[in-house]
Amino acid sequence: MNQPRHDLPRMELRLLRQFVAVAEELHFTRAAQRLAMSQPPLTAAIRRLEEEVGATLIERGRKTVRLTHAGTVLLDRAKRLLRAADEALTATRDAAAGKRGTVRLGYVGSAMYGRLPEALRAFRRSHPDVAVDLHEMTTVAQIDRLRAGELDLGIVVPPLWDMAGLQMTAFDRDRLAIALPTGHPLAAAEAVSVGDLAQEAFICWPRLQGPGFHDQVMRLCGDAGFTPKVVEEAHGMHTVLSLVAVEAGVAIVPESMKQVRAAEIVYRPICGDAARFELLLCRPAGEAAPAAARLEDVLRR
Repeated sequence: MNQPRHDLPRMELRLLRQFVAVAEELHFTRAAQRLAMSQPPLTAAIRRLEEEVGATLIERGRKTVRLTHAGTVLLDRAKRLLRAADEALTATRDAAAGKRGTVRLGYVGSAMYGRLPEALRAFRRSHPDVAVDLHEMTTVAQIDRLRAGELDLGIVVPPLWDMAGLQMTAFDRDRLAIALPTGHPLAAAEAVSVGDLAQEAFICWPRLQGPGFHDQVMRLCGDAGFTPKVVEEAHGMHTVLSLVAVEAGVAIVPESMKQVRAAEIVYRPICGDAARFELLLCRPAGEAAPAAARLEDVLRR
């Protein structure tokens, strides 16, 4: 047998497939039929493989064909390699089609109390091999992460003053509500207006973290004739509500969150169009990664 050519990394997968067929059939004619080829080229292919390996892989008798020890070792390794190659090809095709991969999705906290959970359930049912990496964060933080390439999609609250490099589509609608501790004197009233809060201590959302939401709350109070007395700013709507629950003050929050700490907080809706707000689906401009595009399609339905 000739010396090996020392270029095994370039060994063709086709040669390995042909070798596996012969090794499993132990019959050149049957192996050729299985491969839909004629026998002479198959015999030549096995000889070429043996030359590349530098060892006899198949012993050919007048009536029998059997594997050598080297052939047995190669058969096991070749089957593993071919299986891995097939899996890699399938995974690559699935990734290109958006059927595999990871999508990084940011969202404001209130989005999880609207249509987002059902949309995510629908996506996971239709795309079980795509992981959705969820990140609850403010609108400002999402915009920064989207621009830095650290998020694929975000669910944000407008307005956004700088939309350069971003694409927006409508995602959900919500409205604002008054959150009161259950022991508050106003909690027993069936209806509470924003004006009723003029003398109350407010728990508020920092403007730097969510200017659209913050400014809408300030406008509602201004329209009611007062500037709220903000006693504490809380980073995160759940923190705002936790402070309301321990009677640190009152707050204006998304009505969709009225199930949060419902035993400790009374929620009263704010009437009128000025209390409405939208949530937008946001992503970087340009072509999205295939898996992200699939999730975007589901979220836009």
